[in-house]
Amino acid sequence: MVAVRAVQLVQRFGAHVGLGPLDLEVRVGEHLAVLGDNGAGKTTLLRMLGTLARPAMGKLELWGLDAVRQRERLRTRLGYVGHEPGHAPLLTALENLEFFCTLHGLERERAMEILELVGLEAAARRRAADLSRGMRQRLALGRALLPDPELLVLDEPEAGLDAPGRALIGRILRGRTVIVASHDWPLSRRLCDRALLLRAGRDAGDPFGLEVMAGAQG
Repeated sequence: MVAVRAVQLVQRFGAHVGLGPLDLEVRVGEHLAVLGDNGAGKTTLLRMLGTLARPAMGKLELWGLDAVRQRERLRTRLGYVGHEPGHAPLLTALENLEFFCTLHGLERERAMEILELVGLEAAARRRAADLSRGMRQRLALGRALLPDPELLVLDEPEAGLDAPGRALIGRILRGRTVIVASHDWPLSRRLCDRALLLRAGRDAGDPFGLEVMAGAQG
């Protein structure tokens, strides 16, 4: 079954084409790494996949549903982590997640369950503003996990994380469809089945596949 299908997807910023045209298909349960230099279009693509931005042209479907017209229906099935954590700085870690539980129609007890999952139970009563960068990133991952999403869209989730935090990423991806943008090639290679390399907003192939071919030829 296909989780994500993009056909001739394009995003523009004024006269500048930031992405595309791009065709992409991701199957249910697959882990895809999105790689590329700064400005290659990684964040632009992930924001569209997370239904936070609308494409200028083309078609984007999640589980066969139109990602623009039916985005409210789809958001309960998505978990998104972007560059900005988006926490309320004066609320505690627990209060931040309880707030999002309310938005998702979840029981507040879910918030503490998630804090334990991401290793922040000891920091539950600390304000988000007082957390380290790595702890705030764990909190962002926890927020994305609240609705138990089928698809995780993660933009550089390793940012600020120590070794245990990076190991946490591997654990939370299991059993989900995942699209992750990263500058960390070894981490992406370890976590993902294949990769999409973007250059100037265009598909430049699967570098993981090229690795396999090079190894076979060697």
